[in-house]
Amino acid sequence: MDLQAIIDDIALSLAERRGEGKVADYIPELAKVDPNQFGIALTTVDGQVFTAGDAATPFSIQSVSKVFMLTLALGKAGEGIWKRVGREPSGSAFNSIVQLEQEHGIPRNPFINAGAIVVCDMVLAGHKPKEAIGEVLRFVRYLADDETISIDRAVAKSETQTGFRNHALANFMRSFGNLHHEVDHVLGVYFHQCAIAMTCRQLSRAGLFLAAHGHDPISGYSVVSPKRARRINALMLTCGHYDGSGDFAFHVGLPGKSGVGGGILAIAPGKASIAVWSPGLNKVGNSALGSVALEMLAARTGWSVFGT
Repeated sequence: MDLQAIIDDIALSLAERRGEGKVADYIPELAKVDPNQFGIALTTVDGQVFTAGDAATPFSIQSVSKVFMLTLALGKAGEGIWKRVGREPSGSAFNSIVQLEQEHGIPRNPFINAGAIVVCDMVLAGHKPKEAIGEVLRFVRYLADDETISIDRAVAKSETQTGFRNHALANFMRSFGNLHHEVDHVLGVYFHQCAIAMTCRQLSRAGLFLAAHGHDPISGYSVVSPKRARRINALMLTCGHYDGSGDFAFHVGLPGKSGVGGGILAIAPGKASIAVWSPGLNKVGNSALGSVALEMLAARTGWSVFGT
């Protein structure tokens, strides 16, 4: 299978559709991003890398970071984290507060905003906010094997100044006793993790451990157990695209996590880690062209977890 030819053809097929969707203009810095961009990168479990389009352009990974934060939190708190956050699809928007009230401050899953804020609270334990932010950044650099990855400070500032709904979610959970640190401290970590800037190439490399049963096949290091990798993938499949998760599973059939910066990390277990990026979002906040590209890739490779 000629993977380079496949992704080159996908990029060519989507060239005339660049600019589709709407950028996340409620975050001022993201509103400035040129929507006419598309990148894709694929890193296989035997270490080959294939790229097409704007795969070397850094972008704000936003909620894709929640995969790495969940991995960190599981390493710190183990399965005990599920006492404070659920494992079910939400069926609601990523920043909804409605379910929180009905379910007494326990978020549905770690990939909606409320759940990710609780995960941040766990990672923050025993640290000052700057230390926790540094830990997250070091972990992502380690996974990607790239020390140049950084946080886009302008994006972090932009989110801090406009993240009123996230403040509401955090304060609401604190009222139920499901947030143990100061709201400003937890959200400081959260806004900075979302502002990590990566290229498609770096992101596909960072997710490789999830395609290789929890270990990094290039470095040889173990990141998580095979069981934990399988469970993270399961959550990505069922909850990784907010209220569009079912549709993504239906069309693509791969574990994936989206971000409102237009990035998607997708995992083909035992095969490869894939990152796509196109800033224009569909109506549920997932990359419009990125989703189409992954559907095309799954169809042409037969990598859907549900079979060809």
